[in-house]
Amino acid sequence: MNDQITEGVETGDQIKTRVVGIDIRLEKTTYAVVDIRGEIVAQDYFVTTDYTDVNEYAQVLAEKVLMLVEENGGIENVRSVGVSAPSASSVSGCIENAANLPWKGVIPLAAMLRDRMGLAVAVANDAHITALGEKTYGSAHGMKDFVVVSISHGGLGSCFFSNGQPHLGFGGYAGELGHTCVEKDGRQCGCGNKGCLEAYCSDKGLRQTVAELIAETKEPTMLSDLPELTIASIAKCCDKGDHLAQEAFRRVGSMLGLGLANYASVVNPEAFILTGDMVLAGKWLLKPMRQSFDEHVFPNIRSKTRILVSILQEGERDVLGASALAWDVKEYSLFK
Repeated sequence: MNDQITEGVETGDQIKTRVVGIDIRLEKTTYAVVDIRGEIVAQDYFVTTDYTDVNEYAQVLAEKVLMLVEENGGIENVRSVGVSAPSASSVSGCIENAANLPWKGVIPLAAMLRDRMGLAVAVANDAHITALGEKTYGSAHGMKDFVVVSISHGGLGSCFFSNGQPHLGFGGYAGELGHTCVEKDGRQCGCGNKGCLEAYCSDKGLRQTVAELIAETKEPTMLSDLPELTIASIAKCCDKGDHLAQEAFRRVGSMLGLGLANYASVVNPEAFILTGDMVLAGKWLLKPMRQSFDEHVFPNIRSKTRILVSILQEGERDVLGASALAWDVKEYSLFK
């Protein structure tokens, strides 16, 4: 944790002891007031897809954040705002061509929120924010070289830290593991390309694998009777001995292990930290993933790379990571 978080930030005679963390996902937008100790003072959320016009969304988000701030200590105590969003660039402060959000094109979200809230705003890719959360508060605490991989309903993203610093790349899009090609002319991905890892190792990819397995065989399966195919429901079928359900996770895990092996062979991390809904499948995903990883990774680092599951709660990690980002943005406020 940096000095700004531990000591506060002095502006004139006023020491600002709080920031706002915002986590934007397809299903909901969560926002929280966070103090200098990393404690969530107050938190709320709303449904992201209720606002298909991004200008209306930004206005509603700003109003809700300011309301929460005023109800919990006032704007004079808030230094800045950090935002986690898919396909966002910390370099430009924009969401750019997000495949899994209702707004298309380039959205200058940092500027839009700064204009509406009168506070400094930093925006970063959700995988970058997840990694910040893990480094500051979670499984990567004390590590310098690690990769955080998030696998959830929104897709598959990653961020890697090298020598204690995030590697963001020239435009802020380093670590797009989900959009590396693992099968030539393979499945169509939401990014427009074919054969991306995300098209196989995500909630949507898992469901497509199940559909393909059912179409390939006449073997009886509980999967055909499920009212809804979800990560949790498919994993429960695995627990009950359903062979097709187990095979679905075996295929997803094998493909994920291949992707991680390629990643590790390039960046040589101390550890991978897995987050997101997919890891709830437990051994059904993790065992074939580790086996595939060991089969494909550069032999010199095979036994030296740990694969861990995050210890942080899904509902808190990214607002905390966004709050950590907020402390590092150059201060700006209309409320000095």
